[in-house]
Amino acid sequence: MGQTLAQILGAAARGDFPPPDGGTTVVPQPTHRDAGVVAFTAHSVVFTDEDPRWVYRTLAALDCDELAAAMNPRFLAALLDRTGRSNDTIDLLTVATALPGAPPLGLRELADPEHPRVVRACEHRDDVRAWATDGGVLILGRGVAGRWETAIEVDEGVRHRGLGRALATAARHLVPAGEPLWSQQAAGNARSIRAFQAAGFRPVGAEALLTAA
Repeated sequence: MGQTLAQILGAAARGDFPPPDGGTTVVPQPTHRDAGVVAFTAHSVVFTDEDPRWVYRTLAALDCDELAAAMNPRFLAALLDRTGRSNDTIDLLTVATALPGAPPLGLRELADPEHPRVVRACEHRDDVRAWATDGGVLILGRGVAGRWETAIEVDEGVRHRGLGRALATAARHLVPAGEPLWSQQAAGNARSIRAFQAAGFRPVGAEALLTAA
């Protein structure tokens, strides 16, 4: 039996990636909520409950570089049409290890489930918790295949002061010991990418999540 998405992601977090053979692996969705594509170096993983034969047939029909076929807009559009799902963007997928001790940043946990950032996070993650500091918000929850994920938000008036990096670093202190912590940044959001990489998150691939209607 092949690996599950959780096993593939767990291995990638340890630096053990799928073979760079230009291939595509199709695995079942971990939950109804989560479907999509993760592209590693020269190998892609499509996680969907659709017929794998349809996936391979559709990829083979594309006139494009096979190394990028699963992230080709025409394949993603076909997958969206077939599943009736939607997609916002293709993200850079990054990961970091947990850090010991308390966060080196003053945080207060948000108890308001109606906070806009919490509401949005709950659409994509379970066990969501949120913390705030002056000028920023930090979200932690369990996302795709149960992985720990974080997201941050920095107010416009306090940007360019290192708060994004501080929040991303703080998140590494909040995840359980021994667990990898994942985060996604839109490919065009250079400011967010720089903040997460400065906080020790390393890029491992690209991800397109398909959201159920």
